Amino acid sequence: MIKYIKSFTLFELLQGMFLTLKYMFKAKVTINYPHEKGPLSPRFRGEHALRRYPSGEERCIACKLCEAVCPAQAITIEAEPRDDGSRRTTRYDIDMSKCIYCGLCQESCPVDAIVEGPNFEFATETREELMYTKEKLMENGDRWEQEIAQNIYLDRKYR
Repeated sequence: MIKYIKSFTLFELLQGMFLTLKYMFKAKVTINYPHEKGPLSPRFRGEHALRRYPSGEERCIACKLCEAVCPAQAITIEAEPRDDGSRRTTRYDIDMSKCIYCGLCQESCPVDAIVEGPNFEFATETREELMYTKEKLMENGDRWEQEIAQNIYLDRKYR
């Protein structure tokens, strides 16, 4: 009997209209994307970057752990010893079209040289632009250093 009364009075329709009215005058939760950005987690994995020490020297010690641990085999490293006996990379390439953004390269690095930064807006028109060289990675590191250092600091108790 109640089923027929609800059907006759269009109860579900009125219930839906009430819900619409309830949310019509509340503040909107959508953001105007290109002009407003939503919050990102400190653990967000975006565009790769190579970091430097505060002195300006590159952090990468050419241990090749990131190359070994990369499941997609997207990283290529070549290294030579310097005059002072330390090893540094001569070539550090990442094929971003192969990268699966797993973060294993970042986790395996003993000196926090390779990181996945906060930038997610790096679309390209050609595949060649997705071949990141050492110079491109160092530029990314210089550009995003403040955010990367802040994210590493916020994530310190989980590392």
